Amino acid sequence: QVQLVESGGGLVQPGGSLRLSCAASGLLFRFNAMGWYRQSPGKERELVADISNGNRTNYADSVKGRFTISRDNAKNTVYLRMNSLKPEDTAVYYCRGVSSFGVDYWGKGTLVTVSS
Repeated sequence: QVQLVESGGGLVQPGGSLRLSCAASGLLFRFNAMGWYRQSPGKERELVADISNGNRTNYADSVKGRFTISRDNAKNTVYLRMNSLKPEDTAVYYCRGVSSFGVDYWGKGTLVTVSS
């Protein structure tokens, strides 16, 4: 059974940094694309960043220049480095993997709180 497990969330002050990790297990294949999404209370889940199998990246305008997504295919892991964090970045961050057959897999999320 494929599982995605996020880690690295927590409480950080505005201007601080965090690094999220998402490790996939139970895979018999490599994900075509992997990404990070987030959801704040009362808002819809939104794309933060994604990365293709060829390491092509895509970012939401709100995080460009502050966040960096990367992946380690040997470890089936995707990372999100978040710098210059703002209170509006507070959300539950979810990891997503998409197989070459177009099947979605999601983690259960990790909470990031940006507050002084």
